[in-house]
Amino acid sequence: MSNDLELLASELNRIDEFMVRAEHDFHNQLEKVHPAQYKNAVNLLHYLALRSQDIRELQDALHAAGLSSMASSESHIRGQLLAIAQRLGLQKEIPENVFSYETSKQSFARKSAELFGKKESDAVPYIMVTFESSLADDYEKVKNLLQSGMNVARINCAHDDESAWFRMIQHVKRASKITGLDCKIYMDLAGPKIRTIIRDKGKLEVKEGEAIFLTDEEHLQDGKQTVGCTVPGITDQLTVGDTVLFDDGLIEARVEKIEAERARLMVLRVSSKKPFIKNEKGINFPETSLSMPALTEYDIKCLPFISKHADIVGYSFVRHTTDLLQLQEALGRNKKLSLVIKIETPEAVKNLPSLLFCGMREENIGVMIARGDLAVEIGFERMSEIQEEILWICEAAHVPVIWATQVLENLNKSGVATRSEITDAAHAAMADCVMINKGTHIIRTMETLKDILMRSGGHHAKKRYTFRPLAIATRFMTR
Repeated sequence: MSNDLELLASELNRIDEFMVRAEHDFHNQLEKVHPAQYKNAVNLLHYLALRSQDIRELQDALHAAGLSSMASSESHIRGQLLAIAQRLGLQKEIPENVFSYETSKQSFARKSAELFGKKESDAVPYIMVTFESSLADDYEKVKNLLQSGMNVARINCAHDDESAWFRMIQHVKRASKITGLDCKIYMDLAGPKIRTIIRDKGKLEVKEGEAIFLTDEEHLQDGKQTVGCTVPGITDQLTVGDTVLFDDGLIEARVEKIEAERARLMVLRVSSKKPFIKNEKGINFPETSLSMPALTEYDIKCLPFISKHADIVGYSFVRHTTDLLQLQEALGRNKKLSLVIKIETPEAVKNLPSLLFCGMREENIGVMIARGDLAVEIGFERMSEIQEEILWICEAAHVPVIWATQVLENLNKSGVATRSEITDAAHAAMADCVMINKGTHIIRTMETLKDILMRSGGHHAKKRYTFRPLAIATRFMTR
């Protein structure tokens, strides 16, 4: 063996020892996961150990030697490393509890099927459709959605009521029985609503460079340039310099001063054509760690219905493992209900590994990249980077991912797609399930999405690119 290959073998051996040591160091995390998740949790730990280091030079050297660079090996990371080591002559046995490429594919397919059910084509991710209120009284349209490719029906508990939810679910079950097509029921907990409260005319005009005031509902008084917030005691949680965003980030302000029971904000940017903060618009505090429960009293009231009728529960605005533990305790011994952790805050991104280990105490879990609030909170320019990191880490844990928010949004609402949203939809093929929101052109949107996913999926399996024959190359070689 040449000196270069010996150096490669030595470095691989060092990383392998680091991975094994991580199992010992994080034994307390591993012993708490569900037995069906244990092997996946170990693979996640191995991947985190690897990605805590900079191995770019090693990857270049492996590639130059004609070996795997370990890219696109998230689902079987130690198995891939040991396979490379064997090619270099190291007598490294691959333990039974370590995934190979084949066994990782089988595991991921099983996890996805357990969470989302059966589907007709493995080449296309599952499709989740958000139900609008009118579907409670429109069986034929629900049946049409199912026949057009809907695999998961999403009911948002922030809207409608139990009576409407029940009718929606009955329509899905009836259509599923008649068509023979499987469809899971996914119900989203509403979570805490952080909204504006504007009195008088219901809107407040704002200008860049001018000051406004923020307070909670209890201390909101009739006065100029004051915005109320539904978070009790909000001013006690803010710090001078914190950013405050209104209406999906269209208006940006900064905390300049904390006064008695209110905060003085400077308006930095107004990106809306109409420079108003309106009543019941969303507020985001991307740099503030808010002390408020992810599980609200309203959510707790919804849980008995969800436990009885749904297959999957989506948990909104999760930040810490304590949030997950609170929901798990509230659900009690209901083991048939699968859990989806919605990633939509900076804290959730930062705590993702811990959230996954905690979530894997359940037999079936998934993750939703809720790109709406997440993009506002972390900044739109970071969204592409962060959603890929979430995909990598979840693949290492064999946790299926839902790609959500504004997928083909313009097509769904107006009937015409933008170029950028077509490209975005193609990237959704890296996920295991794609969520479409409610809209006027929902059937056409589903058909377009399936076509995009089929074409894009032919070029890669999740994020690993595959070489199917290229029509461009075939035409050139056979002319």
